[in-house]
Amino acid sequence: MKVFIVDDSPVVCDTLEKMFADIENIEIIGRADNASDASSAIGELKPDIVILDIRLKKGTGIDVLKKIKKAKGDPPAVIVLTNYPYPQYHDRCRAYGADYFLDKVGEIEVVPDLVRKIARGNGSRK
Repeated sequence: MKVFIVDDSPVVCDTLEKMFADIENIEIIGRADNASDASSAIGELKPDIVILDIRLKKGTGIDVLKKIKKAKGDPPAVIVLTNYPYPQYHDRCRAYGADYFLDKVGEIEVVPDLVRKIARGNGSRK
């Protein structure tokens, strides 16, 4: 299972990479800290799962979400992981195709288990 991380915080990216380091069959294939690099890399690398922050440089995670869900082919599962877990963001992300919407503060620790569930094909949509 190929995972791509999009977050403007190097600390968050490093934390996520460490969380996945010992999980078999899960590979971090790249990361980006801005919307334009993220959209390009996701289009080229074709990850199975994208972990996506809302606030980014050069655009927003919502911009990235719209692009990757509209792209041809089978789009990746998208886990929005944000410090802005407000209803208006939740609703917009869901409307544009986010599969999961999580709060960084209280839910980052569930991301590895969620990715494992998605990889097994039984991740319930949240």
